[in-house]
Amino acid sequence: MKQNLKFFFKKLINKLWFRPLIFCLLSIAAALLAHLADNSFIEDIAPDIAKSSLEYLLNTISASMLVIAIFAVGSMVSAYSAASGTATPRSFKLIVSDDVSQNAFSVYIGSFIFSIVAAVALKNGYYGAAGHFTLFILTLIVFAIIILTFLKWVERISKLGRIGHTIKKVEEATNKALCQKLHQPFMGGSFVLDNIETGTPIYSEQIGYVQHINMERLQELAAHNNLIIILKCIPGTFCYADKPLACISSSDNNLVNIDNEKLVKAFTIDDSRSFNDDPCFGIIALSEIASRALSPGINDPGTAIAIIDSHVRLFTLWVKGKQTDRTVKVKYDRIRVPAISLPNMFDDAFRPIARDGAGNIEVMLRLQKALTSIAYVGNAETKALAMVQSQQAFERAELVIEFKNDLDILKKECMFSKTNTSS
Repeated sequence: MKQNLKFFFKKLINKLWFRPLIFCLLSIAAALLAHLADNSFIEDIAPDIAKSSLEYLLNTISASMLVIAIFAVGSMVSAYSAASGTATPRSFKLIVSDDVSQNAFSVYIGSFIFSIVAAVALKNGYYGAAGHFTLFILTLIVFAIIILTFLKWVERISKLGRIGHTIKKVEEATNKALCQKLHQPFMGGSFVLDNIETGTPIYSEQIGYVQHINMERLQELAAHNNLIIILKCIPGTFCYADKPLACISSSDNNLVNIDNEKLVKAFTIDDSRSFNDDPCFGIIALSEIASRALSPGINDPGTAIAIIDSHVRLFTLWVKGKQTDRTVKVKYDRIRVPAISLPNMFDDAFRPIARDGAGNIEVMLRLQKALTSIAYVGNAETKALAMVQSQQAFERAELVIEFKNDLDILKKECMFSKTNTSS
């Protein structure tokens, strides 16, 4: 239950309407609770505040905040469109969830609601002398928050939607997902090979991507029915009619009374993938940005090189993390979970760049250096996969690059060339 609520709350706070709603409720509460000061010790020490000065301040806020809020929405929409157009539509969710922009929009809307509610209450004699003073202090605080928020937001809106900022946001989300995966590589379960098919398969009628798995719920069902559950779909997997979500088995072979629907409900399936529990999605999104940058219409090899640098940082984090000795705590002993496929990660990261940048010598040189760097920090499997990608990238370049000197320079940077030279 706790795990599911945490996932639901993560999705909720990224909704564009959530924070403005919270700020509006707080604003209404602040405007009305100022009346409580009339029956407290403040009444004896509070100075007299002219009602006209309060009305002027509140009218200033109400007249300006709605305009600024509309302007903020327009700026955010332009930034979202720019991010989807110049980077990848998959980055849209990350740009929408930008904390500074959401907080700024929420402050503007909340301030407008505060001024309207407080002005109506003031006109109807809701406040006494202490209430006037308390409302005056609250209004000054609101003004200070508006000014500080505006200054911070102006600096952020100049970056929001820019290609560099979008790459940074996607890399940060992928880094966070990788760190979470390193901390819990099997989501609290125990490891199983992906090709293990023992047990009765469980299917879902819903077609889409697995976004989240409620491991606590699966463990409860497995313990109650004496089951062993082998996951066939982890977050990021596309499930369809004949793709099992999991396979279940029991030591007493009594699977007749198992409610498969309860098992299926532990899987959150949606039309799109999520960055939260799916590090491979972030890697794919980065490669999509590089592919778009390398298209003939844009022709921006510098962005592709920046993406390669991001991949180097992410793969170095993953490879070094996997080599670190750490005790994997098995919290859900009845659930078996396959690991993320490292070959798929390499393909997702480097194949699109090698394909679309095959004719650009600068991009291909950086790609070969990146693969060498990743192989240097990795184990035998990582080196072998980097070698394959290096070979394939060079073969793609051979088909496109006609200038022999460029090919000779590129070949010297290839891993297979360096390996042959050293041997």
